[in-house]
Amino acid sequence: MGKPTGFLEYTRELPPKEDVQARVKSYTEFEHTFPEDKTKEQAARCMDCGVPFCHSGCPLGNKIPDFNDAVYNQEWEEAWQILKSTNNFPEFTGRICPAPCEGSCVLGINQPPVTIEHIEKSIAEKGFELGLEKVRKPSTSTGRKVAIVGSGPAGLAAADQLNQSGHSVTVFERDEAVGGLLRYGIPDFKLEKQIVERRVSILEKEGITFETKVNVGFDITAKELDKSFDAIVLCGGSTIPRDLGIPGRNLKGVHFAMEFLTQQNREVATGQSPKNKISAEGKDVVVIGGGDTGSDCVGTSNRQGAKSITQIEIMDKPPLERPEDNPWPEWPMVLRTSTSHEEGCDRKWAIMTKEFMGKKGQLTGLKVVEVSFENGKMKERPGSEQIIPAQLALIAAGFVHPQKEGLLSQLKLELDSRGNVSTKNFQSSSKKVFAAGDMRRGQSLVVWAIAEGRKAAEAVNKFLNA
Repeated sequence: MGKPTGFLEYTRELPPKEDVQARVKSYTEFEHTFPEDKTKEQAARCMDCGVPFCHSGCPLGNKIPDFNDAVYNQEWEEAWQILKSTNNFPEFTGRICPAPCEGSCVLGINQPPVTIEHIEKSIAEKGFELGLEKVRKPSTSTGRKVAIVGSGPAGLAAADQLNQSGHSVTVFERDEAVGGLLRYGIPDFKLEKQIVERRVSILEKEGITFETKVNVGFDITAKELDKSFDAIVLCGGSTIPRDLGIPGRNLKGVHFAMEFLTQQNREVATGQSPKNKISAEGKDVVVIGGGDTGSDCVGTSNRQGAKSITQIEIMDKPPLERPEDNPWPEWPMVLRTSTSHEEGCDRKWAIMTKEFMGKKGQLTGLKVVEVSFENGKMKERPGSEQIIPAQLALIAAGFVHPQKEGLLSQLKLELDSRGNVSTKNFQSSSKKVFAAGDMRRGQSLVVWAIAEGRKAAEAVNKFLNA
């Protein structure tokens, strides 16, 4: 244990962020660096609990007290080795994870929890700075070939694990570059794409083959894939967005959130603005959905110069503190204010969209109504209808299931009740086909996707070695 009295001497502290007025003019990350002595203090707050609930709070099972102790003692190589033993890509999770581990931190019972996410990012970046992140080419080859469909966090984690096991791994990606959600869904101000490219470059040098602009199920059939590979891992994600089947849905100016975010990410990457750009500039923007994707729409709209931004959520406003029915160490269902919200946004809760209003085919506003929930049933509040002005509406209501046309329909796999690939220990109804990430468990977090990719790779290894 680094410092037994650390949690009594230091309070939670995070690196300062660039001023709001400055950072909304750029798509780069805006968190300043933290002196090492400050990170050491934060690591010292870890109590090295007898039962470290942070382990179970983390989907990857990161050995958090162990690497906190190493950071406190400035043993960066040891900290890096501990972290990498459970997490393939801490440079990603250290930036974009909501840190469920912190929600389970024992110190968080009556004090602010340990800054685990910041410490994780610090270890990851120190690993690159000190040259600890080296190309590791497998020493042996099994002669087995594995195809991975989808290059998001689940696909990359599975590819890394299987490649290190000595299999020949090919990752198929239908977009023009590798990364999936990491590259096209998450804005650069949260995760600069050079961070993704840095990792992909290492994976390529380690022997993984990436085939981009290949839509498996169309450019390559399932039958062709089956003939060429000994195992197939589906990591295509939950890509079909939840829509709003209400009047006015076809008006110009109503878009899915991911259309908006992906287009902006491509523009940042290429420096070229698309012909039919979905732009928030000078417009009243309404974001429908109160989750992380909605928050990303808020931050992007601010950077594009929106006139106003309103984010609406159909559920009630969360409390500021844990309610009695949400005790520690459960994930705290409390109000969260993201950095994007800090940049400017009017947030409304218990609001349902009834109709997209428009003139001459163009969106002009949203007719909404206040709702309440009684005995699990939603009711409209009489007389609460109003129209929110909007020339751009972004639907960020989540995702329902993976795309079924193409590969899934050709493979004829069993699906669960939600339309995801049904598996037993990550193996689908076809014995050589496995699934991981959102395609298997439904829409979830990047950290869960990495964990799923690792576990699926373990299941594939058992199958190939049987």
